[in-house]
Amino acid sequence: MSTTIDTIYDDFAFLDDWEERYRYIIDLGNGLSPYPETERDEAHRVRGCVSQVWLHTERGKGEDPILTFKGDSDAHIVRGLVAIMMLLFSGKRASEILAIDAEDVMRKLGLDDHLTPQRANGLRSMIQRIKSEATAVAPAMG
Repeated sequence: MSTTIDTIYDDFAFLDDWEERYRYIIDLGNGLSPYPETERDEAHRVRGCVSQVWLHTERGKGEDPILTFKGDSDAHIVRGLVAIMMLLFSGKRASEILAIDAEDVMRKLGLDDHLTPQRANGLRSMIQRIKSEATAVAPAMG
């Protein structure tokens, strides 16, 4: 996927209304890599989401490993939000992930004002899960 967070900012600025933005978010979700059926289980399910959301983490080697995430959801808009989180976090070092202000990204995109409280809480649950995965393997800051 060649889309970046900056591309999404630009595209959102170009789109006039939230109906178009929601369609764009759904399109992002349609671009997610296929999620393995074998990992649609409790161990990979993100708690706190009304929709079903699954997250798989691959850890690279080393002291500050690169984490690669795969995710999916059974709801179209949520699947798009998963895609945005994958763009934001996947393929980065654990220490970089911990430094990302995902709440700020949500604000800049206007998601905090245009998502239902349940979807916003689910998105925060996914962010917390990603950050906890990064915390578990990040080098101790001292």
